[in-house]
Parts: sequence; C-alpha cells; structure tokens
Amino acid sequence: MTQPPVASMTPRAARVAQASWLGLLILAVAWEAWLAPLRPGGSWLVLKALPLLALTPRIVRVEPKALQWAVLLVLFYLAEAVVRVFEPLPYRACALLEFALGSMFFAAAIVTLQPYKRAARARGKESTR
Repeated sequence: MTQPPVASMTPRAARVAQASWLGLLILAVAWEAWLAPLRPGGSWLVLKALPLLALTPRIVRVEPKALQWAVLLVLFYLAEAVVRVFEPLPYRACALLEFALGSMFFAAAIVTLQPYKRAARARGKESTR
C-alpha cells in the first residue's frame, strides 16, 4: 500500500494510537505481574502482552497493515476488560484502564487509517477507467 500525501495524514491521531498502544502493553504486563495478578507473585496471563509486543515496532512506525491487524487484535483486550470489570476493586480498576486505552487506540487507529482507505479507493476508481 503506498503512502498517501503527507498533508492528508493525521499525525495527532497516530500519536494517540501509539501512546495508547504502548500504555496497553505496559498495563498488560503490570496487571498480571504486580498490580492485580490472579495468583500472588504473578500469573501466566502476563503472556497476553506478547501479541501487543509483536506489533509494537510496526505500530510505532505507523504501518497501515499493522494498524489494521492491531484494530482487530485490540477487540480481544476490550472484551477482556468488559468481562473483568465486574470483578473486585483492584481488577476492576485495571479493567477500566484497559477499556479506556483500548477504546482510545481503536478510535485513533481508525482515524489514522482513513487517508489510506481514501487513497486506496481513489486508486481503485482510476484503475477501472
């Protein structure tokens, strides 16, 4: 996918997406290692951060394909947050933060991807002429 013109990009949305992605990664590790692990001393659920870690370098570079995959992936973290928000307080606070970060990433990534979608649609119309 080619890059759209720089003027059409939304750098603020890309920065919000990057920051919320990194926040989600840090929260995933901290939640299961120290803040509110399922078992005292940490839990194997800390491995839920690995998919986030795998996409992080490409999210930082704002690669469109990585953002598309990340939008799909973040839905699993949002679902976890919705389920775990009904647990006692330390878990609830982490779940609310996870929901906020995941929602911010989702919205910012969609806004960041809009110029790419417009450019692809324009290329598609040109090729049919």
